[in-house]
Amino acid sequence: MDAALGEFRRKGFRDTSVADIMRAADLGIGTFYNYFNSKEEILMSLLGRLSEDVVAALGELKAANRPSAELLQAGSRITAKFLDENRYVLPLFLSASEDSSLPEGMAGKIQMTPRFKPVFTDIIRQGQERGEFREDVPAELVAEMFHSVYQAASFSRLDISFRENVAMKTRILLDGIRRP
Repeated sequence: MDAALGEFRRKGFRDTSVADIMRAADLGIGTFYNYFNSKEEILMSLLGRLSEDVVAALGELKAANRPSAELLQAGSRITAKFLDENRYVLPLFLSASEDSSLPEGMAGKIQMTPRFKPVFTDIIRQGQERGEFREDVPAELVAEMFHSVYQAASFSRLDISFRENVAMKTRILLDGIRRP
C-alpha cells in the first residue's frame, strides 16, 4: 500500500502500473495478485482509509457532543488534508458520479460521494433538529454544497493554499446555514 501511494503521488494514478508499484515495493509482480486484483483495488483501499479517518474523527467529536458545525468543519478539514496530500485522488473524487470520466476499470467502482454524502447529510440533519442550522434548506442540498467546495478550491486561482481555500469556503457555507 505504501509503495502504491508513493507511486501514485509521483506518477499519478493513470501512469502508474502494477509493475511500478511492485518495483517500488521490491517485490515480484506475481506477489501483487496475492493481495489485490488490480491497482484500482489498491486505490479503493486508500480511499477507504480516508473514509475511516473522517468517520473516526467525527465519532470522537460526536461522543463529546460537539456542535454540528464543528463536526462539519472537522470532516471538511480531514478530507481537504487527504486530497491535498494525494492530488491524484482529487480528479477521481470529483468525478465519482461520472463513470465516463473515470480511468478504465473504475466505472461503477468509486463510491466516494455516496460514502461521504450520508455522513455530511446526517450531521446537517442533526444540526437542523437541534436548532443549530436553518431548516428551510434540505440537508441533502447542503451536503452537495459541501462536496462542491473541493471542486471550487481545486479550480481556484487565488494565492492561498488548497486547504485554506477549503477552510474559508467551509466557514462561509456554515455561516449561511447557521440559524440566526
